[in-house]
Amino acid sequence: MATVVSIGSINLDLQMRIDEPPGAETVRAHNFSRLSGGKAANRAYLARLLEHQATLIGMVGSDDFGNEVLAPLSGIGVDVNGVGVAQGVATAVAIIVVPPDGKKRIVFASNANEVWSESDIGLAIRALASAPRDAVVAMDCEIAAHACAALLDAAIERGARVVLDPAPPAHALDESVRRLWSGVYAFTPNEEEAAALTGIRIDSEEDVVRAARCLHDRGVALAVVKRSDGGCIAVSDDGVIAVRVGKVDVVDSTGAGDAFTGALAVALAEQRPLDAALRFATAAANLAVTRWGSQPAYGRRDEIEAWSAKLTTERIDG
Repeated sequence: MATVVSIGSINLDLQMRIDEPPGAETVRAHNFSRLSGGKAANRAYLARLLEHQATLIGMVGSDDFGNEVLAPLSGIGVDVNGVGVAQGVATAVAIIVVPPDGKKRIVFASNANEVWSESDIGLAIRALASAPRDAVVAMDCEIAAHACAALLDAAIERGARVVLDPAPPAHALDESVRRLWSGVYAFTPNEEEAAALTGIRIDSEEDVVRAARCLHDRGVALAVVKRSDGGCIAVSDDGVIAVRVGKVDVVDSTGAGDAFTGALAVALAEQRPLDAALRFATAAANLAVTRWGSQPAYGRRDEIEAWSAKLTTERIDG
């Protein structure tokens, strides 16, 4: 059994469905849900669902939402001892509206995700240090930039393979974080994030390859851009790989990117070949969008493996 340490945002998702895209008028919603969410929480949940050890590192507020968010994670066996509590601050909240096309709209209050004291960072670093030496670290930048930089630096210093979801790009581009890019093993931006990180306008597959190459040239060993069609493009020293997907019936895209990054971290921890790791991550994300929610939508191993078997990889020139 491998270990994935997931560092980053933790929040309560308040989700609802609507029958038409929102405009200026009041829109009636249905299927309201309160769910555990946040990029780091979602990745940790998936790693544990895939029967590996998972450690979550992040911040919640000193409110009932904090307990509500952590309950399903600790319930499935995620180690939450590395989660700090920001006193007098609310837990982060995401209000998620899902229209018929499944492409969610999110209003996000970062709250405790942005409140990190030196003692909170110390707690997080100790939790990281207690993980096995071969643990894969999956991170995002949806926390205070100074905390992101400190924890990323600590992960790199201990020699961990770090899979970084560089969202939001503004935090990933903060100089304190950017200077550490060359120590990151894998980047997993989507197309919009890749464009923001590189300054390359993305209108075609060729543009995606250019953006991934740009990130690779900046020292990232494996630059993976998640495609809007559900596939991905990856650039490494071994060349360019595309994962091709068929038609996916999207119900709710919430948490799909987290499923990709979490599953990629799991696949790397399992020492899978790169082609297989990329198919596994893509399958996890594709499966997630066919169901409602984020963590409740994540597939178990047999489901992801079955979906992965339907995908193809292609070595391409770029």
